[in-house]
Amino acid sequence: MGTTVRFAPIDVGRWFVWGATAVVFALLPLVFSSGFAITLLSQMGIMIIFALSYNMIFGQGGMLSFGHAVYSGLGAFFAIHALNWIGQGHLWLPVSLVPLVGGVFGALFGVVFGYVTTKKAGTPFAMITLGIGEMVFAASLMFPGFFGGEGGISSNRVVGEPFLGITFGPGIQVYYLIAAWCLACMVAMFAFTHTPLGRIANAVRDNPERAEFIGYNIQRVRFFVLIASAFFAGIAGGLSAINFEIVTAENVSALRSAGVLVATFIGGAMFFFGPILGAVIYIFFAVALSDYTKAWQFYLGVFFVSMVMFAPGGVASLILMNLRVMKHGLFGRLRDPYAGVLLSGLILLVGVVMVVEMSYHLTLNFASGSKMRLFGFPVDSAAPEVWLLAIGVLAAGAFSFEAMRRHFAREWGAVHSEIEERVRREAGL
Repeated sequence: MGTTVRFAPIDVGRWFVWGATAVVFALLPLVFSSGFAITLLSQMGIMIIFALSYNMIFGQGGMLSFGHAVYSGLGAFFAIHALNWIGQGHLWLPVSLVPLVGGVFGALFGVVFGYVTTKKAGTPFAMITLGIGEMVFAASLMFPGFFGGEGGISSNRVVGEPFLGITFGPGIQVYYLIAAWCLACMVAMFAFTHTPLGRIANAVRDNPERAEFIGYNIQRVRFFVLIASAFFAGIAGGLSAINFEIVTAENVSALRSAGVLVATFIGGAMFFFGPILGAVIYIFFAVALSDYTKAWQFYLGVFFVSMVMFAPGGVASLILMNLRVMKHGLFGRLRDPYAGVLLSGLILLVGVVMVVEMSYHLTLNFASGSKMRLFGFPVDSAAPEVWLLAIGVLAAGAFSFEAMRRHFAREWGAVHSEIEERVRREAGL
């Protein structure tokens, strides 16, 4: 009997997407060339890896963790020590491979902690991860010999012999190192979703009883997925150690774990590119917006609550649903409702910003007086007429936004009903 050899066609679309991603990573610092922009892009790259690693257990494996920063943080501590050992001549390793140290130790701790946490699922798993996170955070303050106490461990990334003139001293060189690792990790984690382990992890997430019935050990599946996730989280931690040249107890704190959870949910946990979008948005709030206002966490919270209420599938789901509408040629019907929602939302946002910024100024900067600048204009935050204006704008924005939102919801529902009807007719149903 002859052997038939078949060749799978090249997925041109996939190659184009990854190629375009590499080009974007390469060109971004040429477009945004300021020192602050390079720092912002570097942190976005690190957060993308961290969020994608979290989505391996949350979005793909169905495991809600409140302690994922343990793996990135411990990986960062070992990476910072590796940098110091390289500088002291005790370890020979190129700085570009130091993130791999974080990944290896992140995976090792994934083995240790994952063996315990994955014995349970659902809420018990989440509570155990929260407990382990708090335990590691407390240990980071109890053992200053390794963790450095409250001051943490600092290092110098300019160690070892330069390779082709690359010392990783300038921020642009660090950015390209982070971008290279980010692209490699993105490809690797995307490939993981198409492996048998990645596929069965989806099955365990959706129906663990049926997966166990057909012969899979669901605890072992969760265990292996968590180890893989911890490896990539450790790489993110290693890159963070190189970028900031310091690692503290904050790297393993519940705040860092909550941050990656928020980023992943905002972007859309059920889509691979969702955490990428969420990481970019989160860093924009935490780094870019925090330079302008002390209330950035308030705005992030409002944005997060809005996403939960109006788009629980995340930003990625919004993009895909609108692309579906465009595919059927019905986006024109949503143009005016979108314009109404965006305009009224902008008015509401202006009112919220006025009230929040003046409140923050009066409570946190009262010693410096009531004068402040808002939207580039001098404002007296204690003046009654200013507060009346702010409350009026807020009320007008809230009423108009609610009216526009209801109109948009009706039109959105009608458009999708028409799409579903078209799909049924095409299917002959």
